[in-house]
Amino acid sequence: MTEHPDLAAALAALPVDLPPGRTVAEDEGRRPLLWISDAPAPAGLWRQLHRAHPQTGLWPLLLSPLDHTDPDYRPWLSGELYPTDAAIPDLYDPAALLSTWWKQVDEDEDGETDEDAEIIDETLAPYGRTWPGLAPAATVPDGAAGAEARELAEVLGSGKDARLGLVRAGSGAHALAVCGWSGPMNHAGTAEIAAVLADWERRFGAQVVEVGFDTLVLSVPVPPATLAEALPLAAEHTAFCPDLVFQGSGSLTEYAEELVGAHQWSFWWD
Repeated sequence: MTEHPDLAAALAALPVDLPPGRTVAEDEGRRPLLWISDAPAPAGLWRQLHRAHPQTGLWPLLLSPLDHTDPDYRPWLSGELYPTDAAIPDLYDPAALLSTWWKQVDEDEDGETDEDAEIIDETLAPYGRTWPGLAPAATVPDGAAGAEARELAEVLGSGKDARLGLVRAGSGAHALAVCGWSGPMNHAGTAEIAAVLADWERRFGAQVVEVGFDTLVLSVPVPPATLAEALPLAAEHTAFCPDLVFQGSGSLTEYAEELVGAHQWSFWWD
């Protein structure tokens, strides 16, 4: 296998020893996408690697599979990765993406009855069909975003057998595009998803910690303190991942209540 020199050099220069693992590549080994451990991530290693990211350029991820009994550890070892250039997410306008997705939440190819429209309006109250715009940015103290990500990784890593992944990327958001994760493919492209995630990191300090076949977990250093603060954020989340409300909490307001004080945002796509 021919490794990309940047990835090979970054792995070789890591300030900590890695456990046994392998490079996952695209196109029969011609383009490496990420490094993944052969076994669950050792305690404390994610924290060390995250701290070292500014020097190494390798973003750590906790990687979970669709089925822990599957030897292919889908999608990470099964060839179901579709990478894009790290610069592509930066070409998108996150606000425009969220506004467009909000307008598509209630789309029904077979038509919509008056009863359907009423249910959707009630589900999305207090906004209904009207996109409320972006939630105000949070004030994130220096160092709080990284500290919260490392804390959540310790919690998640201790309760699961997720493997450690390393991606050559400037952030967790961009790491998803670089490695080719396609969990939300039935809703949006990974580059578009990464664009919104990068914006959430800028506005809220939210960082990507764990990624599954079609799931995503972010750390949140400064969560909303009241329902009024949480509601516009809940609208962003619903546009980003409609299943949270329409197959989960049941209403935008109920989902917003879950966000109050929550230091973890979890997403899943059907």
